[in-house]
Amino acid sequence: MLQQKKDLPYVEFILPEKEWQKEQQTHQELIAGFIDPYLEKRSRHEKDPVLDFLFEYYKFRPSHLMRWSPGIHRALEFRVFDSLPEFSEFSTEGNVAFLNPDFFPKKRLRSVHWMVDMLKKSRSQKPLFGCFGMHEWAMVYRSDNVRHNQIPLRLPMDEINKFVESRPLVCTHFDAFRFFTEDARPMNKNHLSRETFQDTEQPGCIHTNMDLYKWAYKLYPWISGNALRKAFLNAVYARRIDMQASPYDAREFGLEPIKIETEEGRKEYIKLQTDIYEQSMPIREQLIEEYENILQVV
Repeated sequence: MLQQKKDLPYVEFILPEKEWQKEQQTHQELIAGFIDPYLEKRSRHEKDPVLDFLFEYYKFRPSHLMRWSPGIHRALEFRVFDSLPEFSEFSTEGNVAFLNPDFFPKKRLRSVHWMVDMLKKSRSQKPLFGCFGMHEWAMVYRSDNVRHNQIPLRLPMDEINKFVESRPLVCTHFDAFRFFTEDARPMNKNHLSRETFQDTEQPGCIHTNMDLYKWAYKLYPWISGNALRKAFLNAVYARRIDMQASPYDAREFGLEPIKIETEEGRKEYIKLQTDIYEQSMPIREQLIEEYENILQVV
């Protein structure tokens, strides 16, 4: 049961030891269900187009993901110091451990403000669902150097090129757009740049929702393990859909194609994209709340 903490102004609750250890165990078991098989495959030099992307593109180690944090407003009751999560940002007072705001790097406050503003802006935008995952197709359009060359394409290159030319490109996410081929970039309806990143983010975008994982780990452990885990699992789901709707044939990895080159496939994609949007909204809300908690404390 949660107890309110009044003698430390930045701590709202103390979690009894049994309670936080149960939270920590749940976190580690859920994450291990993905991480352990992945690390075993990686030891055999086997590819995984979903988790390889999440750990190579996002640059957050599996071992760091396994570590659970209470977040900035909750403290941990403990009997043995070595039983606590291993974070250098912890301080103790008696038998209570808490993330000490004095250890927060003040030079990061500007980026914290930028990130929370971006999350709020994307939340307020109207969700758009008409891109059909064409970004992955635009990344191989008329290319001699395919990004994921370890995975075969499921259509001949001339058919991929014709399909890209037959559909409007309406990508709104700069970090997907920047990987478009030189020939594909001028075809995109929206002018995207790093400078206008905040203005074009919208909550229907599958990559915007995948990026919630990035905004969670950027401030870890100040962001709670609960929020980090939700964002990671959401990113796994989103990346699976991303690869299924791509021009790659990833069936050997258990990813059946969503054939967006067909009307039926586009309908399926919109349904799944809408599911990801609805699943992502409460995660975004939680991140905004936790970011604001950090700003209030620091």
